[in-house]
Amino acid sequence: MKRNRIFSLVVSVFLLCLMAVPAWSVNKDMVQLQTQVQQLQEQMTAMQRSFDERMGVMNNLVQQDTDAVNKAVQALNTLQTVLQQQQTAEGGKADQLSGQIQALNDTLDELKVRLAKVTKQLEDMQAAQQSIQAQQAQQQAQQQAQVNAPPPDVLYNNGLRDYNGGKNDLATQEFSDYIKFYPNTDLAGNSYYYLGEIQFKQGNYQQAAQSYDQVLQNFPSGNKAASAQLKKGFALLELGKQDDGVSELRHLIQRYPHSPEALQARDRLRKAGVSTTGK
Repeated sequence: MKRNRIFSLVVSVFLLCLMAVPAWSVNKDMVQLQTQVQQLQEQMTAMQRSFDERMGVMNNLVQQDTDAVNKAVQALNTLQTVLQQQQTAEGGKADQLSGQIQALNDTLDELKVRLAKVTKQLEDMQAAQQSIQAQQAQQQAQQQAQVNAPPPDVLYNNGLRDYNGGKNDLATQEFSDYIKFYPNTDLAGNSYYYLGEIQFKQGNYQQAAQSYDQVLQNFPSGNKAASAQLKKGFALLELGKQDDGVSELRHLIQRYPHSPEALQARDRLRKAGVSTTGK
């Protein structure tokens, strides 16, 4: 509607000027993973098609507004030329044309603002498309990597075998791969624990405390929870964080009072001359 008013104004002014002068293949898990990849690809295709349709609409709007601006500019130039030619002989008409030109200038400014907004929206959509495409590529890579990953039991047993054999670098890679490919399984908690054990033995107490904490935060009911809390307390004490380490060991004793880990925690606190209850 606003565009129609613009063209009506331009046509009216132009007709007025014409009165004076002329112018303008695998196991069940593998099959499930491949099915997930296929579903993801279909979702991505649908998102891309929807996005392309929206981009087509936005490009059409930009083209229409651009054409309207160009026509308005052309009409304005024609009116300014007529004004200069008629200014001397037609003072009254010149004043009238000046007002109409001012109105046209105001409309032109409004069109420019609208065009800038549409252009910004188009740029935002293009940026969003690039972000979506990057996320899609990353998800596809992760899905493909998981499809090609060893079965979870094989990967975990390999890591445990190498850990017991003292092959810490190889075990670290295998436990890390297990967490990467199978992060929501119970054995992922065990993998975090054994990573913490390797880091503790190497004197990387800060990293070890973080790995033990992953067990406590994400697998609080797992079979390594008590051991992880005990070793987290030990790691904090090694880091010189006395209060935090003592607090962790006391919490362990309260939570697992009859466990072997609680016995070790009491012994450590006793040797440090610290009460096991905080009283």
